Amino acid sequence: MTAATTGGPVRIDARLDEHLSRWLWLVKWVLVIPHLIVLAPLWVAFAVLSVVAFVAILATGRYPESIFEFTTGVLRWTWRVAYYAYGALGTDRYPPFTLGEVPDYPATLHITRPEHLSRGLVLVKWLLALPHYLITAFFVGGGTYAVWRLGESSSQAGSWSTTAAGGLIGLLVLIAGIALLFTGRYPRGVFDLVLGMHRWVLRVVAYAALMTDAYPPFRLDTGGTDPASITVTGAGPIDTPAPTAPTGTSVAPPPPTPPTHGWNAGRVVSVVVGSVLVAAALGMAVGGGTLLAADRVGRDADGFLSTPDRWFTSPGHALQFDAVDLVPADGSQVRYVDPASLLGVVRVRAAARDGTVFVGIGPAEDVRSYLGGVGRDVIGGPAADARRTTWVPGGAPATAPGAQDFWAASVSGPGVQQLTWTAVDGRWAVVVMNADGSRPVDARVSGGATVPGLHWVWTGLFIGAGATLLAGALLVGLAVPRRPVG
Repeated sequence: MTAATTGGPVRIDARLDEHLSRWLWLVKWVLVIPHLIVLAPLWVAFAVLSVVAFVAILATGRYPESIFEFTTGVLRWTWRVAYYAYGALGTDRYPPFTLGEVPDYPATLHITRPEHLSRGLVLVKWLLALPHYLITAFFVGGGTYAVWRLGESSSQAGSWSTTAAGGLIGLLVLIAGIALLFTGRYPRGVFDLVLGMHRWVLRVVAYAALMTDAYPPFRLDTGGTDPASITVTGAGPIDTPAPTAPTGTSVAPPPPTPPTHGWNAGRVVSVVVGSVLVAAALGMAVGGGTLLAADRVGRDADGFLSTPDRWFTSPGHALQFDAVDLVPADGSQVRYVDPASLLGVVRVRAAARDGTVFVGIGPAEDVRSYLGGVGRDVIGGPAADARRTTWVPGGAPATAPGAQDFWAASVSGPGVQQLTWTAVDGRWAVVVMNADGSRPVDARVSGGATVPGLHWVWTGLFIGAGATLLAGALLVGLAVPRRPVG
């Protein structure tokens, strides 16, 4: 007789509890919070170690065994939590906090580690899996749609908002939860379909994470038992009986199971902390690169870093750009950074669609006093999103803006007006109005600054990224087991 399995290297099995609580699923979102807190950094480590595995496969054609154990453990843990919570609601048994296998838990996952992996295939798996991504996105959801929302009045601009779409798995699990609540029974057909979709998703995840070269089948294997766990037997000409030992001789015992690597709690914590540091270092490097590009190629001919020109329209008498604090956050008089060295020279450009425009920058308190009772729009900044625009009702100002003497800098006239001001300590606000104080205000505005200290910022980010990356790499490298323990 011969025996064979019908599935691939990824096996996902689940057992539906016979007696599920009618109401417990309503509070499982609270109960799984400790798991989510732990899994978040574990998935950061999963991503970092997958990059390490990518390099190892490219160089040696093998997925490092200790890393494979870790990444499989993260998937296994995630599957148990999903099965308990809103991925399936298939059990009321609280999932254990472990990367290891728990054979008696109702949800299990096993991935067979391949001895060899294709070095070339590792470069294109992300592309080959694209058709599966489209299908699994339909299963798990997470799609986000951008929606243009009109303002509530003609004076308010529209704004972008986002709407997240749930997946078919979430919908089916919700149906199962409602059925539990009212009947005390989990619909078996729903359970079988949910397991089939999870099985599809996890096979794709394992393939995309480089853990197997076996391309995921376009097949919905429903039910709690994975076909990979089903053994079929049959007779044929290739069947050979098991050898028997001659009388009086002993049969050699089977070879011992290879020892596993020691992923103890200390090693896991070290890998997680190191991976978080590596991810932080990459973020710092990206930030430093962005600021470097802005510093080197983002300046205009006058050396300013500027926001794009944008039209602002207010039915009132003024556009007030929210106050900027150039004082210590704790309110003390100790100056840690000189505003002039941080921002340098500030520039505001404005042009009215019709008539003359006034642009002024002044102490925030004086601006508030002058504009008290004046109808205006308060905006978060020249490049602020329209959702941060606040209408303040009121009438006309008592005097034209140019008649005030509190402005630290101001300009007025037709066409494009440019205000420049060297930043100093204080709390400042920028105001754009018609020169005669009339309404409405319709002007194109942009802001900029020389930011002379920007090179120190991106230099510091690169130095910090290097030090953080080194620390993270050391923590990961020292924690990953290299030799079996036994």
